[in-house]
Order: sequence, then C-alpha cells, then structure tokens
Amino acid sequence: MERATDLLEIIHTDVCGPMSVDARGGYHYFLTFTDDLSRYGYIYLMKHKSETFEKFKEFQSEVENHRNKKIKFLRSDRGGEYLIYEFGLHLKQCGIVSQLMP
Repeated sequence: MERATDLLEIIHTDVCGPMSVDARGGYHYFLTFTDDLSRYGYIYLMKHKSETFEKFKEFQSEVENHRNKKIKFLRSDRGGEYLIYEFGLHLKQCGIVSQLMP
C-alpha cells in the first residue's frame, strides 16, 4: 500500500456506529477523515449514515479551500454509504479516485 507524499493526496474515511448511547443532539454515528501524510483527522457527527455524502462534500470544501490543494484519492471500506451513485459521480467529476479497501 503506497503512502502519500503530499497533503490531501490520500484521505482515509470510515463511518462508525450506531453507538449504543446517543451523543448530545441525538447523533448515532460519526464519520472520520484522516490525511495519510500528516495523520491529521476530522470527525463529523451524524444522525444517519445517509448523511455521509453531504458530510464528505462539507469536508472536501473545507480542506481544499484551506490548503489550496485537491483531494486525489479517497480510501474507504466497501460500506454502502460510499457506493451510492451520486457519491461516485461526484468523486469522478472532481477527479478523485475511490480506493475501496477490503
């Protein structure tokens, strides 16, 4: 498995949950994004797994604008939240390669 040589080159992501105890505000899930090079992580709270795509777009906008760089690879498991058509289409339109890990 190759490692990143630049910030935002490879982003790892995973959805965790549902949690046995809800977070304040009724959140059942959390979504992580980790930069492969810096290991810097971001966490987004979600009430439903179906929010994953919208939270990714929020994350993408934040980090790409802040760093003035583009995400190149998104590494995820094969969870259904990453396999929806709109998510794949968005990645393709943005030039992001989806890397589904076993």
